[in-house]
Amino acid sequence: MEAGELLEDCLRAAETPLCAQVSEAVRLDYCHCKESLCEELASLLQEAVEMKWPFVPEKWQYKLSISPKDKTNLSDLISKHVHSLLDLLRTSIRAQESHTSLAVVFLVDRFLYWTDESSRLLKITKLLHKRHPDTPVAPQLVIRQARVFLNSGKLQKAESILSSLIYRNGTTGCWVYRSDSDKALVQAVSVQVRGMVLQKLGLWLQAAELIWASLVGYYSLPQPDKKGIGTSLGLLANILVSINDEDFRAFKSNPDIDFPSLLGDSGSHRLLSAAQAAKMAVVYSQYTSLYVLTNVTAQGTCLLSYSFSLACTASERASFLQKAREAFAIGLLTKAEGEMVTSQQELHTFLKAAYSITVTDKWLDAPKEVVMKAGQACQQALGLFYKYCHAGTPDKDGLCVEIMHEVTRVKHLLGVEPFPNSEKGSFIPDSYRNVKDASVNFTQEGFSKILVRFQKYHASLCEGAKSCKGTDDKAAEQLCLTALDTTVGPVTTESFPEASKQKLRSSHSSSVFPSKNADLSLTLESTDPLGSSWQKLSMISSGSPQPSSSGRRSGRGQGASVSDQSSIPTESDDGGFSQSADENKKPKQQLHNSGFSSSPVPKSTTPNSLSHSPRFEVIQAGVETVDYDTDHMTNVSDVETEGSLHSLSQLALKTSSSSLGESFGSQSSWEKISTGQNSPACEKAQPSSLSKSRSKSAGSDGSFFIMDTLDSESSCSPGGVTDQGNAEGPSPLESHDLAHSNSLKPGSHRAPVAQRKPSQGVSDSSAPTEGSEESSFEMLEINQNGHRGKEVTTAHKDPQNLNALCYRCLYQSAAVPAPDGQFMLSQQDYQALLAGICHECLLRRLRSKTTLFKLKNVQTAYNALHLKFSKATGLWTARETCVYIGDLMEMEGKQRRAIWVQFLHQEERLSSYVGKDYLKPREIQFHLNDVERQMTAQYYVTEFNKSLYDKEVLAQIFFIPSDTLLILNGDEIVGCITVEPYMLGDFVKLTNNTGKKKMDVEATKYGLAFGHFTYLFSGGQEVVVDLQGWTTSNGKGLTYLTDPQIHSTRTPRGPSNFAERGLEYFLKDQHGPTCKEVCNLLKLPPLTEQPHV
Repeated sequence: MEAGELLEDCLRAAETPLCAQVSEAVRLDYCHCKESLCEELASLLQEAVEMKWPFVPEKWQYKLSISPKDKTNLSDLISKHVHSLLDLLRTSIRAQESHTSLAVVFLVDRFLYWTDESSRLLKITKLLHKRHPDTPVAPQLVIRQARVFLNSGKLQKAESILSSLIYRNGTTGCWVYRSDSDKALVQAVSVQVRGMVLQKLGLWLQAAELIWASLVGYYSLPQPDKKGIGTSLGLLANILVSINDEDFRAFKSNPDIDFPSLLGDSGSHRLLSAAQAAKMAVVYSQYTSLYVLTNVTAQGTCLLSYSFSLACTASERASFLQKAREAFAIGLLTKAEGEMVTSQQELHTFLKAAYSITVTDKWLDAPKEVVMKAGQACQQALGLFYKYCHAGTPDKDGLCVEIMHEVTRVKHLLGVEPFPNSEKGSFIPDSYRNVKDASVNFTQEGFSKILVRFQKYHASLCEGAKSCKGTDDKAAEQLCLTALDTTVGPVTTESFPEASKQKLRSSHSSSVFPSKNADLSLTLESTDPLGSSWQKLSMISSGSPQPSSSGRRSGRGQGASVSDQSSIPTESDDGGFSQSADENKKPKQQLHNSGFSSSPVPKSTTPNSLSHSPRFEVIQAGVETVDYDTDHMTNVSDVETEGSLHSLSQLALKTSSSSLGESFGSQSSWEKISTGQNSPACEKAQPSSLSKSRSKSAGSDGSFFIMDTLDSESSCSPGGVTDQGNAEGPSPLESHDLAHSNSLKPGSHRAPVAQRKPSQGVSDSSAPTEGSEESSFEMLEINQNGHRGKEVTTAHKDPQNLNALCYRCLYQSAAVPAPDGQFMLSQQDYQALLAGICHECLLRRLRSKTTLFKLKNVQTAYNALHLKFSKATGLWTARETCVYIGDLMEMEGKQRRAIWVQFLHQEERLSSYVGKDYLKPREIQFHLNDVERQMTAQYYVTEFNKSLYDKEVLAQIFFIPSDTLLILNGDEIVGCITVEPYMLGDFVKLTNNTGKKKMDVEATKYGLAFGHFTYLFSGGQEVVVDLQGWTTSNGKGLTYLTDPQIHSTRTPRGPSNFAERGLEYFLKDQHGPTCKEVCNLLKLPPLTEQPHV
């Protein structure tokens, strides 16, 4: 019988009601299973029952001198006897021997986590905990639950468990610690995992500080924990790759962090410090292949990134690339050919190492044909890995073999050779053994002082969890293992009676959204959540949600605010769904894999065991943001430019003298239009010409649509794309080329625009239209008379506007040959993107007057550039990666759709990520500005959280981090999507982008205070609005937000930025002249006293 089947038997036994008396046969069966254990396992089992350690230790973990017999791993022992242990678990459950049952769970926990079986094991643990509440549950299992919550997107629950352990000195139920050092160990691990939560949230500085705190905890133990130290050093390396230089300097200069004592020269480059941390992690964990693979891949990633940094000279680059290659090769050699891999994390890291060594060899000028074949093998393997992640247990072994076969192909193609290794049982080369152990003076007292600094924060989370549970402190400690209730309870709609909810009983409703005065309850599709824009509505007669065919996960989903059409929607917001029930019945077009994969990757199937989800109801927020159709942008481009920007090192713009006559005709739709909101000119677009298809580039896989327009259309939309323009439907490709478009004003950030219903306009009819003259994606020159002049014709910035960290700003005078097309990347382009480029320069390089993008094909692997944006430095930094565009999530917002994605450089290997793509083709700058806006909001909220912490306000707010993936075909950009971590929980809308707010949700008070704070912090120039996300019922603890809007006078007004009018909406209507309690607690100066008001 397979381990999965045995585990299922154990789960059924735990679900069976207790018998009044255990039969003799059952007891004999239990005794036989226990006596059949080998001596080593029997000894471990007894120590687990006696609570000898809070975590099952490895033999080498706490020893200074390692003997040959110590160079083994617990996972090897468990894997040999897993059937015997699971037999014992099953019989002990039936015999009601709870201490033995939970001890066996304790022993097999780590092994089953690496084989992706933690979910069922934790179900068994919870059932046993409820059945036998007086039986101790090991802290390792409690933290395992937090890890699983982290991986599945339930961050609030993960943080609640971790904070409980940290704040309550490791207390969990009736577990008895042998020593204070064991409590410190539990706190150190909890702090480490919480650092991983902040890493996932993109809060690099805070994450680095927590990981450092965990290092202090591990080193301060009577015998330092090598495994814990190695894990934290590896995490720190990954964080330092992503952290910006400003935050890195703040981290090193923190008086509580003795950086040189552990990582050497404090003046070294951030990426070299990261590489050193990873190398130390490799040495500390050298006897476990998975840890070596993980940490050595992190080291190679650091060195590869450094080789393209501004600090690395051209003469040094080859040397650092060789070091990176060596690191990736060490990782690939941790498994012999044909050796089985059973861990999702290990498979992912093997793929990352294989792809990274392929990229490294490309820059080391390996033969192009060899590099191409290795890249294709990586893409094929990633497609198989996506199937593996969603496959049932019986299919995983076969998929694993196929994946590792492709990894082996890469090793053979690139000539990965064994390295000298004189120590049996170790997985590192002899050259790594010269790394000296750090001489640090970390003490238990110092660790305790560090924990005190975080005490207020963890107290706030415990307070929030206690309020949700409705229990006292003692009960909360006892229930630490169980799922904490961190989702929003039923929300009344007193302020918005038209949006009240009622269960939907019929599956024959003609429309998802009711009429203005209708009462309706909507049911959330729990498997397909994704940010504020996405909401799956189920209209089953029973009222319970039904999983979609592409759903992979159960639980409340990352979803949109579901909104009544009578409410005021968000302008440019993705909003809720506008499709009807009838539209849901339409069959979806079959999508086929094509392009980069060496062979098609068949559509994965969802195991029945994963497709069931409990019933959840949508919280009807009743607050929406103002929404305008794209046709309501009244942009104008008086002069068309020709000769798009070709290189990041050659950015001169040229104006065309004949563009108006040749491209637009005498009556261009891009002439300035002055109309009111309901003007007929913008209500219906009249096509003036037909479109023609453009042939795809060589090697194109047909995944993106390219279209040239012969003439403009009578539309006010940015790209003039209307359904009337092509009565026969779009061409088979999907990246759109237009003969006209707006140009981009540097530094502006704008959201996409959404469709507007006639009844959804802004009530202030006298205000200018949102698509003002200075709309998004328009860079115009104003002459001395105040009139609009010709388009800016130079790409060179004024010296005072240069970003000293931007490659393009530093080398803007360099002349390089132009590539074949605007979206063909040159060597200089790669250099600039990998080194770091400011937002303005990136938009100057990639903004397009002719090309729109829209993803067409899914279930396909691509090369890609993973772009991360830092508001603190204003830089975008890229990494070359491989991405698999997975299944559509079968849900759509008004503007975007959701897609499962898997990419090799995602922050959390075991977490799920979601891509967002526009329903209508968009210019690439739409995607870039979406990310820039969300990361700007994250920058503001980080400062706001400091104020909350300083004033001891028990709440924290986070914005989910968002990144951009530029999809590549060779060196050509052929697509673009934004990606963010998958979140689970009930979604609620707090405010919109005008004056509406949901005051019966407690978190709204914090949201309004945050808006007040951003207004003051920006000097009265910006305010973050349209707050929506996941919160606790009492507003305390953690709130996670996504897809904000920003009203700003720093950048030109546009479809999502109302500028002065938006600030006025917030000041007068949404916040109002009177501050609420949170503003008063933070002692924010009243808005009425500000000179801008």
